[in-house]
Amino acid sequence: MSKNVLIVDDSKTVRNLVAFILKAEGIKVTTAEDGLDGLEKLYSMSEVDLILTDINMPRMDGFSFIIAVREQEIYKDIPIIILSTEGDEKDIQKGIRLGANLYMVKPAQPEKMVRNIKMLLG
Repeated sequence: MSKNVLIVDDSKTVRNLVAFILKAEGIKVTTAEDGLDGLEKLYSMSEVDLILTDINMPRMDGFSFIIAVREQEIYKDIPIIILSTEGDEKDIQKGIRLGANLYMVKPAQPEKMVRNIKMLLG
Protein backbone atom coordinates (compact mmCIF):
# COMPACT_ATOMS: atom_id res chain seq x y z
CA MET A 1 0.00 0.00 0.00
CA SER A 2 1.46 3.34 -0.94
CA LYS A 3 1.66 6.17 1.56
CA ASN A 4 0.34 9.71 1.14
CA VAL A 5 2.46 12.71 2.16
CA LEU A 6 1.33 16.34 2.23
CA ILE A 7 4.16 18.82 1.55
CA VAL A 8 3.48 22.40 2.72
CA ASP A 9 6.11 24.92 1.62
CA ASP A 10 5.93 28.34 -0.03
CA SER A 11 8.97 27.54 -2.19
CA LYS A 12 7.93 25.85 -5.42
CA THR A 13 11.51 24.62 -5.82
CA VAL A 14 11.44 22.90 -2.43
CA ARG A 15 7.97 21.42 -3.06
CA ASN A 16 9.03 20.04 -6.42
CA LEU A 17 12.36 18.68 -5.15
CA VAL A 18 10.87 16.93 -2.12
CA ALA A 19 7.97 15.61 -4.22
CA PHE A 20 10.44 14.22 -6.78
CA ILE A 21 12.47 12.48 -4.06
CA LEU A 22 9.40 10.97 -2.39
CA LYS A 23 7.72 9.88 -5.63
CA ALA A 24 10.92 8.01 -6.51
CA GLU A 25 10.35 6.06 -3.26
CA GLY A 26 6.80 5.15 -4.34
CA ILE A 27 5.15 7.69 -2.04
CA LYS A 28 2.10 9.64 -3.22
CA VAL A 29 2.52 13.40 -2.79
CA THR A 30 0.14 16.34 -2.49
CA THR A 31 1.64 19.83 -2.31
CA ALA A 32 0.43 23.10 -0.79
CA GLU A 33 1.98 26.58 -0.95
CA ASP A 34 1.25 27.77 2.60
CA GLY A 35 -0.56 26.78 5.78
CA LEU A 36 -4.03 27.82 4.59
CA ASP A 37 -3.58 25.94 1.33
CA GLY A 38 -2.21 23.05 3.37
CA LEU A 39 -5.36 22.90 5.52
CA GLU A 40 -7.59 23.02 2.41
CA LYS A 41 -5.62 20.17 0.82
CA LEU A 42 -5.58 18.19 4.07
CA TYR A 43 -9.37 18.45 4.46
CA SER A 44 -9.91 17.30 0.86
CA MET A 45 -7.61 14.26 1.10
CA SER A 46 -9.14 10.89 1.93
CA GLU A 47 -5.96 9.74 3.62
CA VAL A 48 -2.80 11.47 4.84
CA ASP A 49 0.01 9.43 6.36
CA LEU A 50 2.53 12.21 7.03
CA ILE A 51 2.84 16.00 6.75
CA LEU A 52 6.06 17.82 5.88
CA THR A 53 5.85 21.56 6.53
CA ASP A 54 8.00 24.67 6.38
CA ILE A 55 7.77 27.35 9.09
CA ASN A 56 8.17 30.70 7.29
CA MET A 57 5.26 31.01 4.85
CA PRO A 58 2.81 33.76 3.88
CA ARG A 59 -0.86 33.78 4.99
CA MET A 60 -0.38 31.02 7.60
CA ASP A 61 3.01 29.97 8.93
CA GLY A 62 4.01 26.43 9.82
CA PHE A 63 3.53 26.85 13.56
CA SER A 64 -0.08 28.04 13.09
CA PHE A 65 -0.63 25.24 10.58
CA ILE A 66 0.58 22.60 13.07
CA ILE A 67 -1.68 24.04 15.79
CA ALA A 68 -4.69 23.90 13.43
CA VAL A 69 -3.90 20.30 12.46
CA ARG A 70 -3.34 19.10 16.04
CA GLU A 71 -6.55 20.76 17.28
CA GLN A 72 -8.57 18.24 15.28
CA GLU A 73 -8.95 14.77 16.73
CA ILE A 74 -8.91 13.07 13.32
CA TYR A 75 -5.40 14.43 12.58
CA LYS A 76 -3.82 14.24 16.04
CA ASP A 77 -1.76 11.11 15.26
CA ILE A 78 -0.47 12.06 11.80
CA PRO A 79 3.32 12.43 11.95
CA ILE A 80 4.50 15.96 11.17
CA ILE A 81 8.04 16.84 10.09
CA ILE A 82 9.15 20.47 10.03
CA LEU A 83 11.61 21.18 7.23
CA SER A 84 12.86 24.75 7.69
CA THR A 85 15.85 27.00 7.15
CA GLU A 86 15.33 28.11 10.76
CA GLY A 87 17.75 26.03 12.83
CA ASP A 88 17.47 28.05 16.02
CA GLU A 89 16.99 25.93 19.14
CA LYS A 90 13.94 27.93 20.26
CA ASP A 91 12.23 27.31 16.89
CA ILE A 92 13.04 23.60 17.11
CA GLN A 93 11.67 23.37 20.67
CA LYS A 94 8.56 25.35 19.72
CA GLY A 95 7.89 23.09 16.74
CA ILE A 96 8.18 19.94 18.84
CA ARG A 97 6.10 21.46 21.65
CA LEU A 98 3.31 22.35 19.19
CA GLY A 99 3.15 18.77 17.94
CA ALA A 100 5.80 18.15 15.30
CA ASN A 101 7.42 14.72 15.53
CA LEU A 102 10.69 15.79 13.94
CA TYR A 103 12.50 19.00 12.97
CA MET A 104 14.92 19.01 10.04
CA VAL A 105 16.97 22.00 8.90
CA LYS A 106 17.22 22.84 5.17
CA PRO A 107 18.99 21.86 3.13
CA ALA A 108 18.25 18.34 4.34
CA GLN A 109 20.16 15.43 2.86
CA PRO A 110 17.68 13.48 0.69
CA GLU A 111 18.77 10.12 2.12
CA LYS A 112 18.29 11.33 5.70
CA MET A 113 14.93 12.89 4.87
CA VAL A 114 13.68 9.68 3.23
CA ARG A 115 14.97 7.59 6.15
CA ASN A 116 13.18 9.84 8.67
CA ILE A 117 9.95 9.82 6.66
CA LYS A 118 10.01 6.03 6.32
CA MET A 119 10.72 5.69 10.05
CA LEU A 120 7.67 7.82 10.92
CA LEU A 121 5.49 6.03 8.35
CA GLY A 122 6.32 2.77 10.10
